[in-house]
Amino acid sequence: MIAHLDGTVASVAPDGAVIDVGGVGLLVQCTPGTLAGLRAGERARVATSLVVREDALTLFGFAGEDERNTFELLQTAAGVGPRLALAMLAVFTPDALRRAVAAEDLAALTSVPGIGRKGAQRIVLELAGRLGPPAEVSVPAGRPVTGTPAAPWREQVRAGLVSLGWQAREADQAIAAVEPDLLAAAAAGNGGQAADGNVVDVSVALRAALRVLGRR
Repeated sequence: MIAHLDGTVASVAPDGAVIDVGGVGLLVQCTPGTLAGLRAGERARVATSLVVREDALTLFGFAGEDERNTFELLQTAAGVGPRLALAMLAVFTPDALRRAVAAEDLAALTSVPGIGRKGAQRIVLELAGRLGPPAEVSVPAGRPVTGTPAAPWREQVRAGLVSLGWQAREADQAIAAVEPDLLAAAAAGNGGQAADGNVVDVSVALRAALRVLGRR
């Protein structure tokens, strides 16, 4: 097993990066959050998981061991393959995922593309107690405690765009331009009910923002 890569980032794309290790360029598939920490030409260390199939060897890269270990554990649930596990980690941090499973929050889990209600129920049933407890989140004095975490998609898309070379200001403008359509589409898929950012598909949002930037 390849446990990690330590080398120079040769290139970064919307869904992965090439890391040069000893003159060999290794392609790793990553979440937008992991890609946000990679810069072409800079040295990086990513935890990895090698998925072996009859027709392919695919290397997945992660910002740390916790994310990598969660990725591998997710795949022990029936119906969860590496692509779906990666999609879950594109929407949730490992701790947010632990909270969703522990709380049996099916609505949150079904916000991941490819997970329906039955799939979410199966994930809760098979992974409850196995992902470990979430880390405690400290709340500054005077700030109210809410049960709903902030929607992660905006920051993940922003980080992905910045990692691809766009300025933060340009990324924010592109996200603002596509957000109304994304939320409207999410609401349409939610039976017409108002949707918050938790149901936005990060990969769809990233592609939409790239289209806006490409027209400028």
